[in-house]
Amino acid sequence: MSFAASGDRFAAFRHIAYTYFFFARFLTAFATQIVSVSVGWQMYDHTGNPAYLGLIGLVQFLPSLLLILVTGTVADRYNRRRVAAICIFVGMLCTAALLFLTVSGTFAPLPVFMILAVFGVERAFMTPSMQSLAPNLIPPQDLSNAVTWNSMSWDAAAVLGPVAGGLLYGVSAGASYTVAVIFLAAGSILTFLIPKPHQRAAQQSKSMNEILAGFRFIWSEKVVLGAVSLDLFAVLLGGAVALMPVYARDVLTLGPWGLGLLRAAPSFGAIAMGLFLATYPIRHRAGVYMFAGVAMFGLGTLVFGVSHTPWLSITALAVMGASDLISVYVRETLITLWTPDHVRGRVNAVNMVFVGASNELGEFRAGIMAHYFGAIPAVVIGGLGTLTVAILWAAGFPQLRQIDSLNAPDRKSEPQPA
Repeated sequence: MSFAASGDRFAAFRHIAYTYFFFARFLTAFATQIVSVSVGWQMYDHTGNPAYLGLIGLVQFLPSLLLILVTGTVADRYNRRRVAAICIFVGMLCTAALLFLTVSGTFAPLPVFMILAVFGVERAFMTPSMQSLAPNLIPPQDLSNAVTWNSMSWDAAAVLGPVAGGLLYGVSAGASYTVAVIFLAAGSILTFLIPKPHQRAAQQSKSMNEILAGFRFIWSEKVVLGAVSLDLFAVLLGGAVALMPVYARDVLTLGPWGLGLLRAAPSFGAIAMGLFLATYPIRHRAGVYMFAGVAMFGLGTLVFGVSHTPWLSITALAVMGASDLISVYVRETLITLWTPDHVRGRVNAVNMVFVGASNELGEFRAGIMAHYFGAIPAVVIGGLGTLTVAILWAAGFPQLRQIDSLNAPDRKSEPQPA
């Protein structure tokens, strides 16, 4: 019986391997959020230039783009659990390096960007392996439930992480990085403890045909192509996360704790929506709900951009998080259920570049526009752009708009590994 039919909101946790996975992913995301808040505030406090905030996102995204032909293939060929655990350990070492720069008084843009670039390489390999691992840990009927909990674990970490990062940074930057190091170490250990899952490995061919299998699959599945590209352009234009230090200090006149609240607000809204979807999953008109979520994200961005009132800004961010969770829920469920296991790592690597482009390049876009035009125009223009994308994609991808339920398409025969 499927989760949707049984209403068992904890179906995924009936499997111990997924439980290890869930908490490893949560701690890793929690630590990443602490580092993100701390680096952003520290960099802006050190330089006073919002363009540097945009560069923080760019240097972390470029490795995913440059290594896209390698990272997904690694996730399909090798033990995904081991790859993810090693990558999280490398992330811990990067955070320890940031801690050293802070306590030694040598914090400066160049060494920080170098460390963040290594962080980006680690994430480029870790993300497709981690995202492809979950379907190997639970039966197909519980995958939809797992997707919801995966999104909620990230959003819970994104609520607690920024608040904790802001509070810890208020004590000292060293304290925030120390906690992040501890959490990443725990995440790496928990990932190693996951029982070795069954994984259908790709053949060991190194042909370009095999390497490009992820691109070919996404291009052939127009529903998946529409979903990932919609997220790419909507968040690329609407993302305002990079400018939150500017809003916290200059627009809303809040301190580091206020930055933590701003960073946490979208995920607070996402958690509320995730709890709702865990109990009442989308059964029909999934495509329509996805486009409605993107449109609401754009409207929330507009309100946040023009607001000078803290409670209104936080409310707008919470609405953005709730609406974005709807889009994430539909997109990730489609990708998870429609993708054969032997090509899942390569598909997730491509999807990661789309997501990374929307987030990190979106932050770069916002930072550069804020540098030349100001923070408020940068956010408002982005919100208008997101609304435009929702309208254009609804017209250009009717297959996605007409998706009703989130079931996997029928395949009479599973294709052979590329």
